[in-house]
Amino acid sequence: MKPDALKAVDPEVFEVVRKETNRQHNNLELIASENFCSEAVLAALGSVLTNKYAEGYPKRRYYGGCRFVDISENLAIERTKKLFGCDHANVQPHAGTQANIAAYLILANPGDTIMGLSLSHGGHLSHGHPMNFSGRYFKVIQYTVNKETEMFDYAAIRKLALEHKPRVIVTGASAYARTVHFDKFQEICDEVGASQLADIAHIAGPIAAGLHPSPIPYADIVTTTTHKTLRGPRGAIIMSKQKLAEQMDKLVFPGTQGGPLEHCIAAKAVALKEALTDEFKEYQRQTLANAKALAQALAGYGFRIVSGGTDNHLVLVDLRSKNITGRDAERALGKVRITANRNTIPFDPQKPFIASGLRLGTPALTTRGMKEPEMKKIAEFIDRAIGAVGDDDAIAGIKADVKEMVSAFPLYAERRAEYARLKDDEPPRGENHKDPKSTKGNAE
Repeated sequence: MKPDALKAVDPEVFEVVRKETNRQHNNLELIASENFCSEAVLAALGSVLTNKYAEGYPKRRYYGGCRFVDISENLAIERTKKLFGCDHANVQPHAGTQANIAAYLILANPGDTIMGLSLSHGGHLSHGHPMNFSGRYFKVIQYTVNKETEMFDYAAIRKLALEHKPRVIVTGASAYARTVHFDKFQEICDEVGASQLADIAHIAGPIAAGLHPSPIPYADIVTTTTHKTLRGPRGAIIMSKQKLAEQMDKLVFPGTQGGPLEHCIAAKAVALKEALTDEFKEYQRQTLANAKALAQALAGYGFRIVSGGTDNHLVLVDLRSKNITGRDAERALGKVRITANRNTIPFDPQKPFIASGLRLGTPALTTRGMKEPEMKKIAEFIDRAIGAVGDDDAIAGIKADVKEMVSAFPLYAERRAEYARLKDDEPPRGENHKDPKSTKGNAE
């Protein structure tokens, strides 16, 4: 729907969309799990495919009229297989947790023992948190990082696995900045008779680009979201070895879901096609380079970087040396239009709602075309903002610097111009339109 049509039908929602479009442009987005998809992905996501009910799978539907959505779903499946080199792919999961639910039910029975990384050490809710489905239906043993290195201690994880003999060992993380060695996890799985479930939601992009080891040769099942480093719509994909293909499809539908979101699946297909390009590989390389530059620059301002650095797209920062909590730092950055999220650090003395750290990511900034020089400036903004709590003049100065930076890297410029035409309270600054998936700067 065009902005003017939306405004005519529902001016309240129009205002929400308009303001959020401008917020995304006007802020420095440092949330590691967020990104900006292309206009092509948005076009597929907002298409008439949303009208089609298509329970089942291509050529095996419970509804008529599915011949065209069959094409787009097959494209998404084949592109997933090509991108990751997997035997089988199911592109219907609505979210990463739902993909993980299906995976658990394939590999284990309720009441069985599973092992996953503790949430406070960088894991995910769906890896065994007691309030989550995974923690309520399975006996959970949680492994942690080493207290000294703040990285995985594979010998300690092996010892834990030998003691508890889990049916499933979950690998992957949501706040772990180092390389995950899936081959080492598989050695442990083989020794104790466990299956490996690799959740690569955060590192799918670097894996697809060959910049991080892949779990595909080792894990029985691999799950990923599509909206983080893959730069697609909000959704998920589940991949498996061929021996589990039929069982996996049945556990997604009808096992845990009903009708698929065919508009979202088409948008996944578009994002996967973009991910098969050389441009995407360069984007991932720059994302990782930006994360390293950000970590180094922050360390130069006296911030302690958890584990001493990063191998992927995110940086976990310990704020205790700055005498500020994660919650207060998140709020301080928000005042200068830097969007970040508080996060626990390993062995955190604070409760999760307060937290002692920040999780910072570079995927969204890199999508806008920012590179190492901008990361150094952003580290400076962060240091100044945390030191400016209660100083309105200093906050105003940092906010102006942020505004200048984002103006040089416009986001969804034509879309914002259309909204501004309808309500000119935040007019565009005259920049030329730039595709939001470009990794180039704004020199041209």
